[in-house]
Amino acid sequence: MIEYLWKAAFVFYSQTSTQAQAWESKRLQLILEGKSSSVAPGMRRSATLPKLTPQERKPVDPCARYLLNNVKYLKYDDYLKPGFPIATGVIEGACRHLIKDRMDITGARWTMRGGEAVLPLGSLYISGDWDEYWQFHLQQEHKPNDLAFYSSGIPLIKQVLKAKLVLLLPLHLFQ
Repeated sequence: MIEYLWKAAFVFYSQTSTQAQAWESKRLQLILEGKSSSVAPGMRRSATLPKLTPQERKPVDPCARYLLNNVKYLKYDDYLKPGFPIATGVIEGACRHLIKDRMDITGARWTMRGGEAVLPLGSLYISGDWDEYWQFHLQQEHKPNDLAFYSSGIPLIKQVLKAKLVLLLPLHLFQ
C-alpha cells in the first residue's frame, strides 16, 4: 500500500521534494488511524481539481481504488491497539517470492501435501538456515530408525529375513 501512496505522491510533487514525503506521510498516518476510506476520495479530488490528464493521474486512481476495495482489511488502528504487526508489504513480498514464484511455474502441478512439504524447505533455504536445518534433520532421521531396528531386542532386518526364509523354505526347517 505504501508503494501505491508513493507513486501517487509523485503525481503531485517531484520525487526529490520533501513535499512528496510530507504528502505520503500524512495519508499514511490517516490510513493507520483507520481512515483509508476518506483518503481515497481526497486523492482523487486532488488529481481532478488541477485537471490532470488520465495519463498524469494514472498512479492516483489505482491507489484510491486499492484503498476503497480493501477498506475492510485496512483496519490498522484495530490491529495496532493490541500490538499486532502490520508489515503487510513484507508478508506479501515473502508470499510472492516464496510461494508464487515456486508454486506457480509453468507445467507444475502441486498437491496440497506436496506443496506443504516443499514450501518449508524453500523457506529454510531462502532464510539461510538450510545447513543448520540439514544437520538437525540428519540427527533426527536416525533416531526413529535406530529404535525400529531394535524393537523387541532383535534387529528388524533379521525379522524380515526370517519371514522371507519361511516363505521360501519348507516349513519343517523352522519347527
